[in-house]
Amino acid sequence: MSNLHLLAGQAVRQALESGRTVATAESLTAGMVSAVLADTPGASGMLQGGVIAYQNSVKESVLRVPADLLASAGSVDPDVACAMAAGARAVLAADVGISTTGVAGPDAHDGKPVGRVYVGVATAAGTAAFEYSFTGSRPDIRGAACAAALERLLEALSG
Repeated sequence: MSNLHLLAGQAVRQALESGRTVATAESLTAGMVSAVLADTPGASGMLQGGVIAYQNSVKESVLRVPADLLASAGSVDPDVACAMAAGARAVLAADVGISTTGVAGPDAHDGKPVGRVYVGVATAAGTAAFEYSFTGSRPDIRGAACAAALERLLEALSG
């Protein structure tokens, strides 16, 4: 069993035990976080759904990320990560929203280096974003971002 599946299993158990639901908003991970959660037995009791918001137009129209924020900061930004997580939480009616946005490579994006990732978390208590710098291939960076999101989700559910 992979580290991702272990983290997902813990997150699903924690959500079920606390009676909380989860929604995802994913850019660079493009559904990996939701998919790994859904691989876990019991996920149907906690996973509301997920939005793959690869394009800024989707971040804006579906997740309600402010257009002016995207225009000024670009998509790889802590405030965008927070807005994505909050948007997923609101649109999918979940207790916890988790988001990923970042640069998987091979080229920099919006002035951010390859490997820069932000994970956003939204709960009733508010939002927070966490910055990471990963190295490796595009799949390596995407996998690391997925693991980071699952770790932050587990923290939010444990808190």
